Amino acid sequence: MTSADKYTALIKQKASDQGFLYCGVSKADFLAEEAPKLEEWLRLGYQGSMSYMERNFDKRLDPRLLVEGAKSVVTLIYNYFPAEKPANETAPKISKYAYGEDYHVVIKDKLFELMEYLQQEIGEVSGRVFVDSAPVMDKAWAKKSGAGWIGKHTNLVRPGVGSFFFIAELILDLELIADGPIKDYCGTCTRCIDACPTEAIVAPYLLDGSKCISYLTIELKEAVIDGGFKGQMDNWMFGCDVCQDVCPWNRFSVPHSEARFTPMEGLLELSTDDWTNLKEDVFTKYFKKSAVSRTKFEGLQRNIRFLTED
Repeated sequence: MTSADKYTALIKQKASDQGFLYCGVSKADFLAEEAPKLEEWLRLGYQGSMSYMERNFDKRLDPRLLVEGAKSVVTLIYNYFPAEKPANETAPKISKYAYGEDYHVVIKDKLFELMEYLQQEIGEVSGRVFVDSAPVMDKAWAKKSGAGWIGKHTNLVRPGVGSFFFIAELILDLELIADGPIKDYCGTCTRCIDACPTEAIVAPYLLDGSKCISYLTIELKEAVIDGGFKGQMDNWMFGCDVCQDVCPWNRFSVPHSEARFTPMEGLLELSTDDWTNLKEDVFTKYFKKSAVSRTKFEGLQRNIRFLTED
């Protein structure tokens, strides 16, 4: 067994012990296939006001520009599908991934632990951890590593698992054994395209981010949401799960076992009136450690008003 084989097995076993659903490896190289796709997506303006998507174009496509001496990209996925459901089906909705503690923090803690383990077991290993927080094309690397295929809704899907998981990376200066991509199993299905409330999936595998409900409720920083989307938000006040909820592959989703993703007590019992009359101290109580804090109190209020006011 070569050192690359040994180190690859070591990483994958530790990741499994930490509760990751999958751990795969890609060679740290230029994403030649993604470059023209990203350029065209930006040209069409599908990034909306997400100007950060236009920056660091080269770094998005080449991990060696992010980590000096990078040789391998390790992709990891972590389940967040909740056992809990909102008690009131007519109340404004939060995306499932944001029920508990902020995934950036939870997953990064695991990755730092993994890095420390590698340095203890192997010795001098340099690299960086990434959880949706830098110019890294998560889904492209996940696809290359065999974690799944990118579905028509542009989310990653894994056979026998679904798509309710987070994607994270380690970019390392370590030579590892690369995995390969798997087949696309979307077939002729168009449920995600047909179900999107704002018709943001403009073609199979192509998302107009500026029309996506997740963008409108999280990324958009304007004081007011475009009135043209009135009545199309499907009652989502933070994020949106529609394209995943209708995906047949998510019949395989099973509840996560991560205690830190457990919803704050009482959160899923809040009614429409509770949300409409939300005070800042209550917002802080529920969302101080949550991804929902990204919207800030004023942003969530804006979203709720857009849903509830005529």
